[in-house]
Amino acid sequence: MNVLLVDDELIELEQLEFMIQPLFPLWKFFKATDASKAKTICNDIKINLAFLDINLPGKSGLELGEQIKKMNSGIDIIIVTAYQEFQFAKQSIRLGVIDYLTKPIIQNELEDVLKKYKTNNMPKYTKTIQDVLTIIHERYDEKLNLNTLAAEVFMNPAYLSRRFHEEVNKPLFEYLIQFRIKMAKKLLVENTNWSISIIADKVGFNSQHYFSTTFRKVEGISPKDYRERKR
Repeated sequence: MNVLLVDDELIELEQLEFMIQPLFPLWKFFKATDASKAKTICNDIKINLAFLDINLPGKSGLELGEQIKKMNSGIDIIIVTAYQEFQFAKQSIRLGVIDYLTKPIIQNELEDVLKKYKTNNMPKYTKTIQDVLTIIHERYDEKLNLNTLAAEVFMNPAYLSRRFHEEVNKPLFEYLIQFRIKMAKKLLVENTNWSISIIADKVGFNSQHYFSTTFRKVEGISPKDYRERKR
């Protein structure tokens, strides 16, 4: 499932991805801060679902929605905006959007909007793998590894590793690291007074050096530079 997030505020894009990703860990997210970049993404990749902010530089989110609908009639569109005027709602309905969310987005309202995807499009994980994913999402700050996770679900580590890779299509350790880095990105932006060492500890890394090395490997930039870039 390819998901496009469009908002002129980078922090809003990060926050929306942060809210959705734990619910749908296999979705791929593509982000744009203006209509031009969003259209380029839609030209290159078949997007299944788009979250569009109305207030964008250049074309509005509604105008963008009309254009990407012409490019891909099967795309689902959700309008996300701080505006609550009825006129925008009417335009959204005419555009054929599947829903309309107002900022600040409330988690349970977002989950209600996405229920259809959880029912129809989510992979049907076995209970064991779903339990492992829940542990990772809720306790990523703990010293988790294959052995501790296997013990939690009463399964042989080698067997769990193989089952996880088969169902999630990604090695367990790689998934855990990527989720921790995702959470670290959020903490780096939201807690600018926290040191890199504190961030590393908060997301379950044993040392600042290991965290920084891993962060650079995944993101192509150091945690410090990432924080500066997002300011």
